[in-house]
Amino acid sequence: MEKSMFRKTVFAVAMAASAFVATAAYAHPRLATALPAADATVAAPTKVQLVFTEALVAQFSGIDLSMTEMPGMKMGPMKINGVKGALAADGKTLVATFARPLSAGTYKVDYHVVSTDTHRIQGSYTFKVR
Repeated sequence: MEKSMFRKTVFAVAMAASAFVATAAYAHPRLATALPAADATVAAPTKVQLVFTEALVAQFSGIDLSMTEMPGMKMGPMKINGVKGALAADGKTLVATFARPLSAGTYKVDYHVVSTDTHRIQGSYTFKVR
């Protein structure tokens, strides 16, 4: 009876471990936090900061910023030139710093990142500047 219980326990532990390894092997980076946050209204920011759940590869990761609306006027997306994303020292944070604070309007952040395990994701969100 003891051998049977031992085998069942070993089998259960092995199955749990294999499920964990399979999950970790197929993980993708996710956007954990963003500043400014999605759908937020903020005072004129001087940077966009995106924190991901996994370490990123700098040369394959970036941020694009577009203005999609000015106060009182809808418009097509106007890309903000000179925005460059840089990887912070923690390896998980992508930061785009602007030469001057953003003016009032609605902005769209487009990002693409590749994690160190080569998974690529992309996404976007908007925020407003008052």
